[in-house]
Amino acid sequence: MSIIQEFKQFAVRGNVIDMAVGVIIGGAFGKIVSSLVQDVIMPPIGLLLGGVNFKSLYFDLSGGSYETLEVAEKAGAPIIKYGVFLNTMIDFTIIAFVIFMAIKAINRLKQEEPAAPVEPPPTPEDIALLREIRDALKK
Repeated sequence: MSIIQEFKQFAVRGNVIDMAVGVIIGGAFGKIVSSLVQDVIMPPIGLLLGGVNFKSLYFDLSGGSYETLEVAEKAGAPIIKYGVFLNTMIDFTIIAFVIFMAIKAINRLKQEEPAAPVEPPPTPEDIALLREIRDALKK
């Protein structure tokens, strides 16, 4: 089988197409969650913590003093952007929780009802005759 035929057979399998759709939907879902965290969740938390904008939180490793994160970046200062890291961690936590809940719901739907008890197959005729002979000899 040629490589092209093998690839075509691989690509048109249902699992590969399902995976591709999942990746596309996952990317879009990630953008939605990022927007939720950055635009809806973090502003009230920042307000509760005294008007902190988490995106602008950083630690300057050079010991210098810069007005904003953007100014420090333009100056080429070595910085640790821990505010961006906090946003990313919250994004990850929300995405992980939603995926967990989705998988839990899918697994609940997949649970099959217990199968009805299967009747044992009929006893073969030779075994039935042997049992009759055994029972007759016991009498």
